[in-house]
Amino acid sequence: MKHALDALDRGEEPQRAVLRDAVRALLAELSHRAPGRSVEVRVPPFGAIQCVAGPRHTRGTPPNVVETDPITWVLVATERVSWADALRDGRLRASGIRTDLTEYLPLGEQGPED
Repeated sequence: MKHALDALDRGEEPQRAVLRDAVRALLAELSHRAPGRSVEVRVPPFGAIQCVAGPRHTRGTPPNVVETDPITWVLVATERVSWADALRDGRLRASGIRTDLTEYLPLGEQGPED
């Protein structure tokens, strides 16, 4: 993940595989921090998870959905861009009463090996 963040901090787009790995690592960490199945977080084309405790969704379109692009997800998940700013700018879409994930952020507290 460090390589993706380094590239973004330089204003560059990370290589596709680096970005994919960062997105998936951050989604995995979110699912660990917020276990459950009431919110679906979608970051196409790299991944989607269900998280946050509450009523489980089983059929059709989930009532609580967060969706964004990979770069925005990495920036928001690591708090380089605030949740509110990404929502306001339309880079992040969140529908449903459980979709504010700010209490679980930042994700990806990286160490020297990341």
